[in-house]
Amino acid sequence: MSVVSKTDAALCSSCGMAIDSQYFDVAGFAALPGPGDEALLAEFRLPPQYCGILECFSQYTDRFFSNPSEVETRGLEWRLLVDGRPLSPYTNVQAILNPWGVGSYPVRIRLPESSHLAFSVRLRPGATLNIQTVGGRISGRYWFPE
Repeated sequence: MSVVSKTDAALCSSCGMAIDSQYFDVAGFAALPGPGDEALLAEFRLPPQYCGILECFSQYTDRFFSNPSEVETRGLEWRLLVDGRPLSPYTNVQAILNPWGVGSYPVRIRLPESSHLAFSVRLRPGATLNIQTVGGRISGRYWFPE
């Protein structure tokens, strides 16, 4: 005889994710910000009392799109923030880690209840880059905890 608890019944038997989970997938593009400025590329706010998980993020520059060897983006700081705080280990990324349009490397980072996730890029003062357009995409799931 097997006993199924309420907690077990609310989870997918294959992946362990909450049955009522919903997806988020947000993307945006911006002109390269000025020195010292930051451009918000994508953001998502979990509904009140909902938990979530970041499953993927992607980065885009017009330069990388035309030449995939242009992975380094020295002078640009790609930042993932949760409630305004840097999300470790992505606190100061200066390269294309997950290229837009390529089967990016998935991540599984738990997001605190009711949190605000933001993906931005900042041009360091004094940096000069031959980039005109930047983009970012964040995707994941969220659910109401039982």
